[in-house]
Amino acid sequence: MTVYATILLAAASATLPSFAQRAPFSDTTLLFNPATDGYTIMHVPALTISKKGVLLAFSEGRLGNGKDWAEMDLLMRRSLDKGKTWEPLKVIIPHTPGMPTSNITPIADRDGTIHLLFQVNYAHAYYMKSTDDGKSWSGPEDITYVFEKFRPEYDWKVLAPGPAHAIQLHTGRLVVPVWLCTPDRSKPGGDHRPSCVATIYSDDNARTWKRGDIISNNKDLPAGSADTIINPNESVAVELADGRVMINMRNESIVNRRLISYSPDGVTKWTRPAFDTALFEPVCMASLIRLSGGPQGKGVNRLLFVNPDSRYVSLVIRPNQRVNRSRQNLTARVSYDEGRTWPVQKVLHAAGAGYSDLAVGPDETIYCLYEVRNGPDSDWTYRVLIHRFNLEWLTDGKDSYGKAPYR
Repeated sequence: MTVYATILLAAASATLPSFAQRAPFSDTTLLFNPATDGYTIMHVPALTISKKGVLLAFSEGRLGNGKDWAEMDLLMRRSLDKGKTWEPLKVIIPHTPGMPTSNITPIADRDGTIHLLFQVNYAHAYYMKSTDDGKSWSGPEDITYVFEKFRPEYDWKVLAPGPAHAIQLHTGRLVVPVWLCTPDRSKPGGDHRPSCVATIYSDDNARTWKRGDIISNNKDLPAGSADTIINPNESVAVELADGRVMINMRNESIVNRRLISYSPDGVTKWTRPAFDTALFEPVCMASLIRLSGGPQGKGVNRLLFVNPDSRYVSLVIRPNQRVNRSRQNLTARVSYDEGRTWPVQKVLHAAGAGYSDLAVGPDETIYCLYEVRNGPDSDWTYRVLIHRFNLEWLTDGKDSYGKAPYR
């Protein structure tokens, strides 16, 4: 037994209840299908689970050419039975003519509220909420005012929250990763570049919102080397066991690795961003969630990270010469030391797959909502599936909530 396993065994034996290990299980369900739902593509999924255990799965239903600036409806499906069956698709925000409506970012509040942010035309941010597990929603409230607070430091032309679920800290604070852009439309892909990452937050249950510090801005960093940070954007965050917040950022840097920074409160004093050498970055949104432990949790600390780990797939050179990898080989990774190392990995979908989001149920079932496609990156026929599984399946029986993990 390794030193790593011995430490975890001692910690677990002191804090975990004793019960039989569950049998591994895994299944998938197609939730959003453009072929039957009347859209060009389904893209950018988001997932959360309410205090009562109701699953809420979201997706953009894109019309027209299906690209980022197309018209799109914001869609939702609910499950009341742990993902076994799903209510019919519901349009919660209809498309705005001539404008994109995207970046669904839900937060499950411990008081039972589901908070939800999104953007329209990459110029306005909105907030709405549900107090009945997603059956009904408040009218959208314009919260662009909080993004305006960034202008003295960063005169953005494009804004977006998330996408995918944001977090509530043990203090009650709501923390939402956001990205901003001062576009260079003279270049291919310049409508979203160059960019920076920050957070917005609320300490009064979303009645008002405030801006945090800018975390990563490639314009402020030295250029010309493999360590140069290029265009940080879509990000996910998690609260660590010591109360700090770790943010995990998509970026277009040459090293093709995820970008990490830490804050004591999710808002200020972010550490200098650094690349996580274990987490490959194909230039795609990723998902991150706590499985167990945490500031107010018991037992072993476990984090789960999912993204397309295509490090062994051939290079894709975009028209503006960014170095990408194909979005495929969607892979889950588990960390037992708050993201310092990721010793467990398992492929969830070996073929083409992109964005994803994660939720964990009261019965410890893990849910991964992710988009797949039929062909190469140029094929935009995205549809969205949900994968249900447990820790025993994810770790091939080497870890269970009822015993200590070992490697």
